[in-house]
Amino acid sequence: MPYLYQDSKPRPAAHPGAARGTQSSGKGYEQLKRECLQRGVLFEDPDFPACNSSLFFSENPPIPFVWKRPGDIVKDPKFILGGATRTDICQGDLGDCWLLAAIASLTLNEKTLARVVPLDQNFGPDYAGIFHFQFWQHNEWLDVVIDDRLPTFKGRLVFLHSAELNEFWSALLEKAYAKLNGSYESLKGGSTIEAMEDFTGGIGEMYDVKAAPDNFYEILEKALKRCSMVGCSIDTSSAAESEARTPFGLVKGHAYSVTGIEQVSYRGRQVQLIRIRNPWGQVEWNGPWSDNSAEWHSISPSEQRRLSQAAQEDGEFWMKFEDFKVHFDKVEICNLTPDALEDSTAHKWEVTIHQGSWVRGATAGGCRNFLETFWTNPQIKLHLTEKDNGQDDCTFIAALMQKGRRKLKKLGAEMLTIGYSIYESPGRDGHLGKDFFRYHPSKARSKTYINLREVSHRFKLPPGDYILIPTTFEPHQEADFCLRIFSEKKAITEDLDENVAIDLPEPLHPTPGPQETEEEKQFRALFEQISGKDMEISAEELEYVLNAVLKKTKNIKFKNLSLISCRNIISLMDTSGNGKLEFSEFKVFWEKMKKWISIFLQFDFDKSGSMSSYELRGALKAAGYQLNNYLLQLIVLRYSDEQFQIDFDDFLNCLIRLENASRVFQALSAKNKEFIDLNIGE
Repeated sequence: MPYLYQDSKPRPAAHPGAARGTQSSGKGYEQLKRECLQRGVLFEDPDFPACNSSLFFSENPPIPFVWKRPGDIVKDPKFILGGATRTDICQGDLGDCWLLAAIASLTLNEKTLARVVPLDQNFGPDYAGIFHFQFWQHNEWLDVVIDDRLPTFKGRLVFLHSAELNEFWSALLEKAYAKLNGSYESLKGGSTIEAMEDFTGGIGEMYDVKAAPDNFYEILEKALKRCSMVGCSIDTSSAAESEARTPFGLVKGHAYSVTGIEQVSYRGRQVQLIRIRNPWGQVEWNGPWSDNSAEWHSISPSEQRRLSQAAQEDGEFWMKFEDFKVHFDKVEICNLTPDALEDSTAHKWEVTIHQGSWVRGATAGGCRNFLETFWTNPQIKLHLTEKDNGQDDCTFIAALMQKGRRKLKKLGAEMLTIGYSIYESPGRDGHLGKDFFRYHPSKARSKTYINLREVSHRFKLPPGDYILIPTTFEPHQEADFCLRIFSEKKAITEDLDENVAIDLPEPLHPTPGPQETEEEKQFRALFEQISGKDMEISAEELEYVLNAVLKKTKNIKFKNLSLISCRNIISLMDTSGNGKLEFSEFKVFWEKMKKWISIFLQFDFDKSGSMSSYELRGALKAAGYQLNNYLLQLIVLRYSDEQFQIDFDDFLNCLIRLENASRVFQALSAKNKEFIDLNIGE
């Protein structure tokens, strides 16, 4: 699918109070519910129907699922029973442990939970079979409406469910998230931090446990105290190890939640403990400090109650922090605000958002390994003007997110490998060209290119101007993206997408007959031979003339110009309106043509007779047209072939269209100026 450029000017951060409805009918939750109650019917969602397409896109259900409402499953269904807690999340037959780990973390913060799961919903007298949930998506909050028909088998929920059989908030939340992403199958496999960000609009940071800082315990302690959401996992060395159990009861390649961190006095010394939850609701750590381990015999009952320690198979367990560092590999933290966890002082962060696209053949240039196209990627200028308090540098977090890839899974899309580089600005405005990146190294960059939804990193750089280049790893890969810049002090960001400008030379006047050049005399003779005494030629005759001349030009490897091109030439140059080209008009056009040929040859680097579409920006600028990304992408979609090449015939048509458009624009501008002058005069 073609990705069209999105305006990437900086935007303010979104607020959850202004959640946008997503229903195709345009109706919101309250209106839909009211209509159902008035009609005495239960809501059935036409946007996410109770059928196989909402379940799977690559296979048929392995068992005959039956969609049932909670009231058809149990006698007394409840939305929330005894408060929404992490024990309400038990994984079903879907590989979405990453999502369930995030939901478990969500329950630790009542305010955040109430934003995602509006708590005024129930199965009471005003029940209408309709529920709604709110999610953050790429700098806006969305209100997702669903009906309460859930997939079951033999009267039991197939997917996420609560330990309490008559509690349904978690199953309905999973359904709403499946609708947001296109289907239940779209939720298979993912990163916990992805869902954490969708629940909070927060910013994620990842830690390699084996290379974590010395104060890692304090970092996690501070994160949980600030109600940040924390997940962890164990790496796998191959696909065969996915969800393989270790001798200690841990599961590789599985997403866990971190739900607590405490110190306890044990035999006269302080021991650091960390509490982990398996979203399966079972299968727990069996080493020291596990549910039934001997260590708890030395801990008083009151201390055990403080730690909410209970020896039951609920998927939650304590372990020694040192053991955690040995057995786990990755920790993901989603900060509700990106305050530095290493610092004891909370800061107010400034946030700016840029939306954009990588479009094949125009702005999908790939990483720095592909220098010929790297410079064509979107470029965002970052002005760092104020130092951090008491510091010499400026702190900011750059978070690059690819948009909508999970929803596109059913079309075969996968997460792209993405990252970014940061360069010191050369101090000039406008899109930086290839030579700049050829001779200047990056000042900073994302830690790695990786196929996650978001890549983020914290930087400290001296005050100054910088250029951030968001890219995919390979060129020609299309996606929409969202770039978020969090800065401790106010930072100004701007997209280096150039303004549209036209700088054409003054129109040439025909050379008087006696002063004609030898070239013009040859054209005159050819004209007379074809046109007769009136010295006017049609589009068909112009096609013959131009192709005859171009074939004799040695350094040109063009294919024949098309009849359409010749008709466009006449539309550009015909001043009399008779649909033909006079010799005087042809002479003016030929001067343009020679300039355009020269430009084309300059950018046809391999002399193949075609030009890379990635060079079009520079070629058009040389011809007098400075275009923004939006116009450039439209032109590439129209004139380039499947190999991102533009031949001379298409380049010529492009320039003719641009010159015609510029004439219209200039004429309208002149009329507007005349109108303004008249009004001022009055």
